[in-house]
Amino acid sequence: MKEIRPINWTGSRLELLDQTRLPHEQVTVNISDYRVAAAAITDMRVRGAPAIGVTAAYAMVLAAAELQSRERAGSQIAAARPTAVNLGWAVRRMLRVAEAEPDPGSILPKLEAEARRIQAEDEEINRRIGEHGRVLMPQDGEGVLTHCNTGALATSAFGTALGVIRAGWEKGGRFRVYNTETRPWLQGARLTSWEFQQLGIPATLIADSAAGMMMLNGDISCVITGADRIAANGDTANKIGTYALSVLAHENGIPFYIAAPTSTVDLSVTDGSGIKIEERPQHEVTAYGGMPVAPSGTVAYNPAFDVTPNRYITAIVTEAAVCRPPFDDSLRRAVDAA
Repeated sequence: MKEIRPINWTGSRLELLDQTRLPHEQVTVNISDYRVAAAAITDMRVRGAPAIGVTAAYAMVLAAAELQSRERAGSQIAAARPTAVNLGWAVRRMLRVAEAEPDPGSILPKLEAEARRIQAEDEEINRRIGEHGRVLMPQDGEGVLTHCNTGALATSAFGTALGVIRAGWEKGGRFRVYNTETRPWLQGARLTSWEFQQLGIPATLIADSAAGMMMLNGDISCVITGADRIAANGDTANKIGTYALSVLAHENGIPFYIAAPTSTVDLSVTDGSGIKIEERPQHEVTAYGGMPVAPSGTVAYNPAFDVTPNRYITAIVTEAAVCRPPFDDSLRRAVDAA
C-alpha cells in the first residue's frame, strides 16, 4: 500500500500537501512563517485533528526561529480552529518544553526535536489504533461506512478510522467499504476516495443522505468515524453529519465506533455541552469551487462539527485500548495508560 505523508519538516520550513487542491492536483505549500502555518489550518489546507496538532507543533518552531513571543504566537496558532483539542494540546506541549529549558540558545533545537517527536508519535499511535480496531471490522462481504476523512491526510501518516479499515485489509479482511461525500467541503469524496485508491482498497462513495437507506437495506454492518474532541463522558465532536449517522446506526442496531488518539480526549470537559463548535463562512455552503450552488442572497448555516452523545457510541478505539461504556472510567484509564 502506498504511504501518504502530508506533512514534512525540512529543518527550516514546513511542507504541507494542500488538501484544498486534491484530488485533481498534488500541490505542496512551503511555509516558513508561523502565521502562514496558522492560516493553513484555518483555510483547511491541512485538516484533521492529529494533523492540525503536528502542524501546530512545527508552527511553534517557526515562531521560535523568528524570535517571536512564545505566548503570543501560541495563542495565535491555537485560535486557528476552536474545536480540535489537538491544536491547543500541541501548543501547550511545546510551551512546556520551552519553559523548561534554562538556556535561551537551546530552545529552538529543543522545540524542533519535540515537534519531530510529536509527528513520529502520531504515526505510531495511529498504527496502534489500527491494531486495536481491526478486530471490530465486519466479516468478509459485509459493509463498513466511514465519514469525512480520517486517513493519512488527517494525521501525519496511516490514519485513525481509515487506518482501522486499512489495518483490517492488511490482515486479509475483505469487507466492503463505503464512504460519504461529506458536504460541504466534500472531504469524503475528494480526500477519502483518493486515499482508498492510493491504498488499493475498493471503496464506494455515497451521498450523505443515502446512509440511512443503506443501513435499512442491510448494506452497512458498522460505522467508524474519527473525532476532533472527546469529552470525559465520551460525548464526541466530529465532522458535521456524524451525529445523524450515529442515530441512524442506533435505530438500525448497527455498532457505531469512534477511532481517535488519547490526545483527542479532553478530560477537562465533562460532556459535549462544553465543546465549542466552529462555525464556518456561509459561502462554503452556498458555493463550491467558486461557483454558486444557491440563489444570490441565500442565508446559510455552516457548523463544521456536531456532537454525538455517548449513548450512541458502541466503543472508542484509542492507541491504549478499545474503550467501552461507561466511558468516564474507560477513557480515563486509556489516557493514564497512554
